[in-house]
Amino acid sequence: MATARSKRSRTKPGVTLATLRRLAMRLPEVEEGTSYGTLACRVKGKLLARLREDDESLALRSDFDEREILIEADPDTYFITDHYRNHPLLLVHLSSIEAGELEALLEESWRLVAPKRALAAFDAR
Repeated sequence: MATARSKRSRTKPGVTLATLRRLAMRLPEVEEGTSYGTLACRVKGKLLARLREDDESLALRSDFDEREILIEADPDTYFITDHYRNHPLLLVHLSSIEAGELEALLEESWRLVAPKRALAAFDAR
């Protein structure tokens, strides 16, 4: 019998590049640029997220504990490769994640790299 989580995973509509850009640029001090020839978002030069060369997955800043929890909970959406194993990044299949879920992850990632004053201003509003 399928769980509610697995049913939801099979019916996720996915996120487009335009949606990814819109969600990332809502966060204070996020700047769009490139990394390895693909879209990248940074905060004061610190990588927040970047589209991978396959144009189908995203490398997103994460702490190691949260990364393991997400991969275990939904391996169809979240994953890691050997290349990223020792880096604080989580890989996300854009076709398997809902916009609201990605928005929450982007904010969590932003909090890992944003300056303290930006965090304080964001939390105060």
